[in-house]
Amino acid sequence: MSKVTLTINGKQVTVPAGTSVLDAAREAGFFIPTLCHDPANPGFGACRLCVVEIKGARNMPASCVTEATNGMVVETESPAVMQARRTIIELLLANHPTECLTCDKNGDCRLQDYAYRYDVRQASFEGEKHDYPLEDSNPYIIRNMNKCVLCGKCVRTCAQVEDRQVIDFTFRGFQTKVAPAMNTDLAGSDCVYCGRCVAVCPVGALLYKPMAGKARTWELTKKQTTCTFCDAGCQFDLNYKDGKVIGITANTPGEGRPLCLKGRLGLELLYVDKPLTPMLKKDGEFVEVTWAEVLGLESVFEKLKAQETQK
Repeated sequence: MSKVTLTINGKQVTVPAGTSVLDAAREAGFFIPTLCHDPANPGFGACRLCVVEIKGARNMPASCVTEATNGMVVETESPAVMQARRTIIELLLANHPTECLTCDKNGDCRLQDYAYRYDVRQASFEGEKHDYPLEDSNPYIIRNMNKCVLCGKCVRTCAQVEDRQVIDFTFRGFQTKVAPAMNTDLAGSDCVYCGRCVAVCPVGALLYKPMAGKARTWELTKKQTTCTFCDAGCQFDLNYKDGKVIGITANTPGEGRPLCLKGRLGLELLYVDKPLTPMLKKDGEFVEVTWAEVLGLESVFEKLKAQETQK
């Protein structure tokens, strides 16, 4: 495999040809902030927080979509780069709720982390703000589009699974938002509540409803487990608080691993002390169902009952 050598912050770095500047910098130990970048689905370049200064370039390109080349000279934290990142964060905060004290994502929010790192205490821009209603019409996912930063990670991870593609960008300009077809809510869409979108959301726009208000992020200890309800081998996290599992969340979803509601609910039944009653959509409305039905075990139970009757 051919290699290229570039200079990042005065340090020579050699990486395989085709490597992005972002990956080259991170491999060399340099920090570059990102909101939209997803290693499982790279090359989007929407948030622009990963801009760098490249000698000879007309502007500061996004490092996640810029290929490293021989002789390239890169600065990841020059004064111009730092100012650009502060301005981008200020623009994001200008239309973002500042309710960190009560947000479930507090302590695990990339926007919060970057505002602290770049010393952005308040937005310098004023104007119209979104006022979307909180969407909690389904029993599994809470959507707060006022907190969405339009990174697109949820859209892309949903599209990775064949026949999903439930959500996408809708409208234009300031009115742009992520939503299912016809701008309906998740309850009225074909969403299967697998949790892929929640797993990749960098802010508090998407939350697991069963875990809302149960613990702050720093109170949780996570332990990875593999779902065994089918041969896909999806990864989930057991969320412990005070030694007890209080919820199951999707681990970073990989390409080709679809994740499903049955797997997550099945793990809740196995590990959570008091799992919530499962609900499925029937005739367009959510209704409580038995664990046997949600896990697809009704036919097994019926066969067992039939065998018992024959004895």
